[in-house]
Amino acid sequence: MAEYKKKQRKVKKNSRAQRKKALRRKKITLVLELVVLLALIVAVGVKWVSSKFSMINHQELDESKLITSDEANKYENPELAEEINAITAEEGGEDFSGIDMIALVGLDTRETEEEDISYNSDTMIVAVINHDEKTIKLVSLYRDTYLNIGDDTYQKANAAYNQGGAERFLTMLNLNLDLNITEYASVDFQAVTDTVDCLGGVDVEMTREEIIAVNKYCGEGAMVTGYEQHDLIIPTEEELPGETTMTVHLDPAQALSYARIRKTTGNDFRRTARQRMLIQKILEQTKSAGIGTLNTILNRVLPLVTTNLDNAKIISLAKAVLSYNITDQTGFPFDHYDDEGQLASMNCVIPVTLETNVVKLHQWITNTQDYTPSQTVVEYSNHIINETGLDDTSIPSYSEDGQLPQTRIARGLNADGTSAYAGQESDSSGYEESGYSEYDDSY
Repeated sequence: MAEYKKKQRKVKKNSRAQRKKALRRKKITLVLELVVLLALIVAVGVKWVSSKFSMINHQELDESKLITSDEANKYENPELAEEINAITAEEGGEDFSGIDMIALVGLDTRETEEEDISYNSDTMIVAVINHDEKTIKLVSLYRDTYLNIGDDTYQKANAAYNQGGAERFLTMLNLNLDLNITEYASVDFQAVTDTVDCLGGVDVEMTREEIIAVNKYCGEGAMVTGYEQHDLIIPTEEELPGETTMTVHLDPAQALSYARIRKTTGNDFRRTARQRMLIQKILEQTKSAGIGTLNTILNRVLPLVTTNLDNAKIISLAKAVLSYNITDQTGFPFDHYDDEGQLASMNCVIPVTLETNVVKLHQWITNTQDYTPSQTVVEYSNHIINETGLDDTSIPSYSEDGQLPQTRIARGLNADGTSAYAGQESDSSGYEESGYSEYDDSY
């Protein structure tokens, strides 16, 4: 009997051990199944994302035609190469560190539908993406800035893309501004309107003057992009006086017109600020958009983007940027003279001086005070000084910065900036207010 009970206890013990072992096998199998399932989901997700970004027009650049500041100055001052853009982004899988700089280009494609034609880059923005601080800064290069656009030719900056494509454009940025940008993305009018359409419109703070201008020039943008033209309701001067703003919901054609308004208060300087504001509003709304909206944007807009970024970099940057905030924006040059043809034989924006403006730019990018410009910048700056007679002693006490009223208020200023400039009017750009037709190419 005792022997029987002993055998029974042994059987029960073995049974419990077998059940535990079987349970462990089930758990291990379940974990493996979950891992496999997760891997399949990730694989499908990666394939889905990759298929989306494969719709982008990828354009490899001719590196023999693209010059960075480091390359241009390494023989003249080897030590300077370590100072210029010393903080550059380092890739580590999905994690980045340092600063990424990417040139954003908006092309004016109104004039012709021919293929293989170069367009003026009427929107030129450098996105400064700081991965350590998780911030984004945007700086616009004013399209009429008088610079060396290559081959020792000095013209308006927006002619560089027209004459030599993305390679000439990036080289112009790098050599004039002491940068080492090798990546860019370009879009045209259609990409802007389609993005806004997918988002259901954008809300922007606008003055009465801007509302009138949007109505006046919305027709052309609507015609070019295929959207309907709708006029905004214009408030009275009593309802919206001077630089006072109100929130206005813009449809695709209206948003495009808003980004292109030029001959109003602040002229082209304020136009660049509107472009940066539109980018900020689009980014804000994209962050809160649903997966369906994002999918629609990808399907409709990505085929309209041209870039030399590879898909892996785009995906990593997109994930990072959607979690970052735009913390600052400005225009270049900071100090300038608005030439009407007397000095450089063309209506352009002359940096006064290029060298001092480049120093200020790098201080703004890195939040540091020390910066020594390259020999190339000094050479270009001296050429402009010799041609125009505008040297360090000619730096104006105030240059139009194009900041929007809502931006000034956010910075603790009056809408017109009077508290900062001791009573000077914010519109001191020097441009003449002249009449122009709805289809004027200068618009």
